[in-house]
Amino acid sequence: MPEAVRDLFLEERRQGILERITQVGRASVAELSQQFGVSEVTIRADLQALAERSLIVRTHGGAIAAARGPYELSLAARRLQQVAEKGRIGAAAAATVSDGEAVFLDSSSTALAIAQNLRRCRDLTVITNGLTIAQELIDAHGVTVVLIGGTLRRETASLVGGDGLERLCRFNIQKGFFGAHGISQAEGLTDVSLAEADLKRLVIAMCRRVIAVLDATKWGRVGLASFASLDQVQQVITDDAAPTDLVAQVIAAGVEVVIV
Repeated sequence: MPEAVRDLFLEERRQGILERITQVGRASVAELSQQFGVSEVTIRADLQALAERSLIVRTHGGAIAAARGPYELSLAARRLQQVAEKGRIGAAAAATVSDGEAVFLDSSSTALAIAQNLRRCRDLTVITNGLTIAQELIDAHGVTVVLIGGTLRRETASLVGGDGLERLCRFNIQKGFFGAHGISQAEGLTDVSLAEADLKRLVIAMCRRVIAVLDATKWGRVGLASFASLDQVQQVITDDAAPTDLVAQVIAAGVEVVIV
């Protein structure tokens, strides 16, 4: 068969796969293999190619539709996604925090779930660039909130630019909790905002222990900018729908993974 014809068939099949996933919301490798009459190995290659173009999101055994491709959802929209899972992750992360510590929380919706579980703490210092984090803890009398200055990003209700980061040198930040657009073996933790990624990269260097807090939809996704390689991450807290093959890759890289 001529090369041009093979390429045409390949693109037609991938377009059909994309349409199927977009219409239904998700599809497994097995059902796509049966529908398009090709091997599961071929389907996996097709799904990977589509995922690399941010047209779908790979999952264990198949794929789901990409809600908005590589674009950033507003904080209000993200707070409505995976609510139960983020609640469990937030509770598990907060349980690792001790009275008297200084911790960093980023502006992610999962970090907000952590903050909601920190109100019990005493003599705790929470450093954040998230306005909703500060608001959540405004009447938590045992918690001191240090807000990093910068330029307001309305989409995430956060301050970026790192104004005043030099003030953090006087704090011993025991733990930093970071959400992400995605996690992968090659790219580590990534974000779709360059400004957010730049700030997180600077803060990570100040944290004794870096903890990623990610629901299952973030595994295998890659955002615009990396802000931490896996060798900078000590722990990942995720939910029980996380794809086992990708979790195994992160564990093999020396990162502790806690599943809740």
